[in-house]
Amino acid sequence: MDNAQPPTPIEAVRALHAEYGLLGHHVRRVLAELTSGPRSLDELIRRTGVSRRTVEQVLTAVGDDLDEGGDVHRIKDSLLPLYRQEWSLDTASAVDTEAGLDAGALQAMRGFVTSGPRPEAALDHVTATPETALRRAMWLRDNYDLDGKKVLCLGDHDLTSLALALVVPSAQVRVVDLDERILRHIDAVAAERGFSIGTTHADLRFGLPPAVEGWADAVFTDPPYTPEGIGLFSTRAAECLAPGHSRMFLAYGYSPRTPALGLKVQQELLRLGFVFEAILPQFNRYFGAQAIGSASDLYVCQPTSHTRKLALRQDQAIYTHGPQSVEASGEVPAALPEAAAERLGAPVAELRRAGWTRPVRESAPVAFDLRADPGPWLLRMLLACSAQKVAFVVSNNHPDITSERAQSELRDLVAAKYRLKLHRSTPDGKHAVVVAERAGTESAADFVLQRAHGKLGNIWREALIAQSEDLTKRQAREEVAELAPHPDDLELRLIDLPRHRIADVLRAITAR
Repeated sequence: MDNAQPPTPIEAVRALHAEYGLLGHHVRRVLAELTSGPRSLDELIRRTGVSRRTVEQVLTAVGDDLDEGGDVHRIKDSLLPLYRQEWSLDTASAVDTEAGLDAGALQAMRGFVTSGPRPEAALDHVTATPETALRRAMWLRDNYDLDGKKVLCLGDHDLTSLALALVVPSAQVRVVDLDERILRHIDAVAAERGFSIGTTHADLRFGLPPAVEGWADAVFTDPPYTPEGIGLFSTRAAECLAPGHSRMFLAYGYSPRTPALGLKVQQELLRLGFVFEAILPQFNRYFGAQAIGSASDLYVCQPTSHTRKLALRQDQAIYTHGPQSVEASGEVPAALPEAAAERLGAPVAELRRAGWTRPVRESAPVAFDLRADPGPWLLRMLLACSAQKVAFVVSNNHPDITSERAQSELRDLVAAKYRLKLHRSTPDGKHAVVVAERAGTESAADFVLQRAHGKLGNIWREALIAQSEDLTKRQAREEVAELAPHPDDLELRLIDLPRHRIADVLRAITAR
């Protein structure tokens, strides 16, 4: 019979520390927090930058030496001297994430984050801490000459653009994002604070707004942490970088337990011809992302002469959650094109994929598969299509159709171009069919909506001329400049504007 006694907590921790070898400091960091005060699991991960799995291993090893209350953990008071001496814990405390940060700027960033939109799991949102956003901006300012330079935030749920506006007001900052809520929030804060930040809508899976191609001296991005996500965002970043001494700054993290995943991502960056100028470990901290210790590295990437040539077509599935995730794939059920055909009153051989980079010019009725739409696609497709009649199969929970208010807002936006019929729970409880039929208003707003891919200033001018027999081009141009609610938008395409600014433009046109 084996009478061996189980190891004591101290012995178990010693064994775990030895097992981690060169990474034994991960164990020491967790122990340091457990001797500093009561800590929740989330705090232990976020303050140490250690993966959840490792933190849980330490908690298991310490076992009965923990004084636990509710959801917090701390080593018993009587054992604190023993643990501190055994592992020299006075030198293993967590990194001070507020060190060197301006108190006023940090307070402002905390307000921006608190008042901002909640993370959207389907878009792989994990919020960086306000300290991280501010530290990013300060590091970029201190290591690169951003005075008057063009900085693009490719996706900006973390609000890095606002941090840049705080610490480098002379930089030209622009944001490209899929999430309409983020664009609206950044616009609102920028207007309130007097920040000069441009915002543009795009789903990078379908392409870039022409206005940002080759525009940026620096691109900052914190993309979905799949190889596909890193590949797509890095490809688009490469397309945005201006020739010369431009750089891409990319946040990416992986657990030390899964180096193969890190390898795949780094290979993807190398495939695109990027050189790693620097990798700053655990530079970014997050609320969440516990599998990677609520932390990620900052990659400083220099493009080579081959980078722009190596941008290959990416698959639309880049996320880890939701209907547009890497895992969500499969054939289109036959009932869906049949339902679209019935509502259209015309045959539908198949549902077409979404995409609005270019105008969708069709005369015959056509139907599109928008089941993976995270929200913005439906409006963009209504702007892009020219068919007399068109149908869209969407999720029955699509944000534009789940309430009377949402339905009314969508109808009002496109009323000059299309009349909408919304068929909920068609052909089943998971799906809906939206049918759009040309309204034939022949109004100035209809003129602009039908030409959403043209430069707004030019299209709006032509719309006024078309509505008036005696208006000259100069007069129309001056009137547009006077009516425009956001003058900078006149250089962009209507289809690339954030949704709330599309509404502003249409109100200005119809109020004339």
